[in-house]
Amino acid sequence: MYNYSAFYVAEPFNPSNLGANATPDFVYYNTLRAWKGRDSSFPFYDAHETTYNVRDDSSWETLKERLHDRLRHSKNIILFLSSNTRPSRALVEELDYGINTLGLPVIVVYPDYSYNSSIADNNAPNARAKTLWNKLPVFRDNRHKVPTAHVPMDKEYIMRALNDPDFTIQNKSTCYCYCY
Repeated sequence: MYNYSAFYVAEPFNPSNLGANATPDFVYYNTLRAWKGRDSSFPFYDAHETTYNVRDDSSWETLKERLHDRLRHSKNIILFLSSNTRPSRALVEELDYGINTLGLPVIVVYPDYSYNSSIADNNAPNARAKTLWNKLPVFRDNRHKVPTAHVPMDKEYIMRALNDPDFTIQNKSTCYCYCY
């Protein structure tokens, strides 16, 4: 099973040669890929590498079909939620389908923060984290339906969340909101 990474990419894509790579949230996803490339024991298994690539000029129906297929083969969603995040059509679709149809647990990574104390107080998301939830009403309004782990953009915290079986579809936790 794979980890599905959900992140904001501007629509339409940046017209430069970089395309989606020009979007800051995409850079955070590439950080996971780089960590995996340097350390094969890093527990990230990229769902985006399991189906055909989606080109910047793909139709919405093609993109949606590929997103759903990748999500169906995933054990959880890694959501990058930053000050740059916006509710694009693709991101809303990923979260709605992943949470409401498949019941996938969500590991929320806050790239704007490097420390747990920046996003949590007493093992619960704090006001900074909750303010970012408002950027994605589909997450904010449905997060209570699945287990969620909240972590800063730190390799060790992310590794702990990825290794935690409570945040996989196979072993869903009864703890529905946890901060590392």
